[in-house]
Amino acid sequence: MRPTANSAERTAPMASAQLVAIHRYPVKGLSHEALESVALEAGTWFPGDRVHAVENGPSGFDPATPEYKQKTAFLVLMRDEALAALDTRYDEATSTLTVSQDGAVRASGDLSTVEGRAAIEAFFTAYMGRDARGPLRVLTSPAGHRFTDSLRAGFVSLLNLATVRDLSKRMGAEVDPRRFRMNLILDGWEAGAELDMVGRVIAIGPDVRLQVLKRTERCAATSVNPDTAARDLNVVKGLVKAYGHTDCGIYAKVLTGGRIAPGDAIHLADGAPSPKLATQPRLL
Repeated sequence: MRPTANSAERTAPMASAQLVAIHRYPVKGLSHEALESVALEAGTWFPGDRVHAVENGPSGFDPATPEYKQKTAFLVLMRDEALAALDTRYDEATSTLTVSQDGAVRASGDLSTVEGRAAIEAFFTAYMGRDARGPLRVLTSPAGHRFTDSLRAGFVSLLNLATVRDLSKRMGAEVDPRRFRMNLILDGWEAGAELDMVGRVIAIGPDVRLQVLKRTERCAATSVNPDTAARDLNVVKGLVKAYGHTDCGIYAKVLTGGRIAPGDAIHLADGAPSPKLATQPRLL
């Protein structure tokens, strides 16, 4: 529920938001990587995002005939908060995943090789211990598939920082935007404006056009502090108490591709008025 604008605000000029950060998650459940820019292609997934996952016990996933699996089939923050204590980096050129903790490298392996996957699987088997539900196996998504929570809508995800700030105010505690694990972080629209954009077309920079598909429903993963790995804040409960729903962020599909970078302007591009500018955009 957004605050209602007064009449002066309703007649004020509309303004663009701004892209302030770009994040991708090469391995589902593990840490993010900040990108200086990214080239989006029409009809495809966010590049390099959720390409890999660590299967948490046999799930029946078959790369020859990939089908959507519930997030609990994999190591995920929703139930495995200890993952947040790890810093992971993925080198796309060499397919190498490096896992560090407290500044020290704990494991490294080329995920395109049996030996490399085995090294990563051995680390997580030891690290998860009794919390593992079965044998841990590194999976790689085949073409046309990604290990997203929303298979049909999770092509690109967007988070409005004004919404996060409003939620923080209502919960009486700072909510780190990283808890929501989104691809494109924007600022400038009023809090909650993005939730009313299902079906609308968003322009980012001069070329890219996205169509909003659905709101993003939040889960217990947002309770995990990305710095301490502690479950210290019930964000889902906070959303329900503040707004009567668990939505924060939106999913969109790429209609027109192009390269985008932090600093690019964002506005609605389907002929309807854009939301008003709420705050001065700030870079993350």
